[in-house]
Order: sequence, then C-alpha cells, then structure tokens
Amino acid sequence: MIRYLKGILLKKEDDRIVLLTNGVGYEVRLPAIIRSVYNKKEVGEEVELFISYQQAERQPKPVLVGFNSEPEREFFEKLLTVHRIGIATAVDALTIPVSRVARAIEDKDISTLGKLKGVGKRIAEKIVAELNGKVAKYALMSEEGPSAVGEPKDLQKQVVDVLVRQLGYKSGEASKMVEAAIQRCPQISSPEELFEEVYKSQKT
Repeated sequence: MIRYLKGILLKKEDDRIVLLTNGVGYEVRLPAIIRSVYNKKEVGEEVELFISYQQAERQPKPVLVGFNSEPEREFFEKLLTVHRIGIATAVDALTIPVSRVARAIEDKDISTLGKLKGVGKRIAEKIVAELNGKVAKYALMSEEGPSAVGEPKDLQKQVVDVLVRQLGYKSGEASKMVEAAIQRCPQISSPEELFEEVYKSQKT
C-alpha cells in the first residue's frame, strides 16, 4: 500500500497532480487546503506527499489522496469512517485547515461543518455524532507544524511527542500543557482523553 511519495511534479490539474517517482507517474488527488500550496509550485519541482490509498467498492480504480503531513492524512481517514462519507465528499470537505474542522467537531459546531463543501447540516450532525471526542489531537494542530512521528514510552511522553513533532509546539510548552492536564484529571488513562483535556484547556 502506498503511504508516501517523493518525486518530481510532472503535471498540475484542477484538483490533482501527477507525481513522477522512479519512472512512474502517480495521479494524486489534492483537497483544497493542499491545492493552495501546490498552486505556488512549478512543474519540475521536487515534492513529497503523505498518501491515503483508497479503493471504493463500486470503483475498482484506486484513488491516491495527498497531504502535506501525517496528521492531515490521519484526520482524512477518520472522516472516512463516518457513515455515508465517501472519498469524494471527504476530499471536497477539506476547504479549511484540518485544525479548524477538528475544532468544529470538538465544539459541536454544526454551522461551520455544514458550510463545508458537500456536507450540509445532516452530514455535519453525523460527523459530530461519530467523531466528537475523538479528534482533539487534530484540533491542536499548528497549521505549519512538522510531521515526524515518534515512538513514545508512556502516556505523557506520547502526547508531548505528538504535540512537538506533529503539531508544532515547543517542547517546554507541550510538557507544561500535558502536566497541567494530568494534574487536573489524574484519572486520565488514554492518549485520546489526554488530548481532549489539553484541548479544553486551550479553549479557556
């Protein structure tokens, strides 16, 4: 399964690019938030993308969807777990940064979600019902954060590593955020719960 591609930008189209890697041209669809970056790039430049490899039951041809970072790809694949959200809908919906979409989900902001392309109120309600409480990690994302992935040894270190390496926070800042969350809720037992508590503290 293809998860990452690095190569030469061979062609740009409205909603996709062709990426030349090892003599093979890969067609990669790009959500609007990613297209805005690639609109500034020139054919012939070296680029890299984190790839979500998708294949729908009714569409035998695989679809490659490209992202600038691992967290963006992860969030996209979480969107696909929502009932009745297909590949095209999930791609079209990402017209604003992932962090803003995730915040809308965590805040149960149906209005913001309903304005995303192809979503509407009914699907927005379904997204909140199925993902609320599960995407706080992405709500904390820095829109310009790096994307390396760490190998945590314990709960607090895992969350600090993600905040620093994936979401763009400074190490000291991330440690303080996590320590404060643990002090407020010492019963926290999972990364998801800890991200949720950290996110809540950033809203106040």
